[in-house]
Amino acid sequence: MKICGLQKTTLLDFPGHVAATIFTGGCNFRCPFCHNSDLLGSDAPAAFTDEEVLDFLKKRRGILEGAAITGGEPTLQPDLEDFIQKVRALGYQIKLDTNGYRPEVLKRLCEKGLVDYVAMDIKACEERYPAVAGVSSLQMENIRESIEFLKSGAVPYEFRTTVVRELHSAEDFQKIGPWIAGAPLYFLQNFSDSGSVLNPIYTSCTVPELTSYLEIVKPFVGHAELRGIDY
Repeated sequence: MKICGLQKTTLLDFPGHVAATIFTGGCNFRCPFCHNSDLLGSDAPAAFTDEEVLDFLKKRRGILEGAAITGGEPTLQPDLEDFIQKVRALGYQIKLDTNGYRPEVLKRLCEKGLVDYVAMDIKACEERYPAVAGVSSLQMENIRESIEFLKSGAVPYEFRTTVVRELHSAEDFQKIGPWIAGAPLYFLQNFSDSGSVLNPIYTSCTVPELTSYLEIVKPFVGHAELRGIDY
């Protein structure tokens, strides 16, 4: 595993659990608003070995309940399954963050019972996905396959969209709603400039703007809300 970061405690990244967040390096998308741009390239330096993270988790048993594996894009890691097995052997639950572009990996992990919760990004409506994901040759069937697999109910999951004023409009959400219809949970997150954004020209939305987008999607999902928003 290329582990580029470790947040030792979080109450936010794994709903309902006190967890650690593990950041992997490398991504197959180039979202221009990405706030973890230092993790995108294959040359992103590793900050921890597997053994260092596993040793930390061993010491935190009884305090932490879960591990949230994010990125970058974790499904690119060739030894992700082996690493998850080792973390689960310590008694931890696993949350996986993914862009859904490798449905075969997502399916395998879930079908083997190695993942307890999945958070998949919905970047935009289908027509605008390549532009918002920063990949002109995007194969949309991969995204569709992951969406349909999660909607089948194989594992608890959520869909989420990071909203950028310059990239999203009401029309996006009018199309996203029917696309993810039946999902139990959907969250809108506001873009925030972390200081290491891939293309630092974007701005966040106002709460009324976000709320208007949320209202468009609400009829299609079980529960929808704004996440990380200060009212």
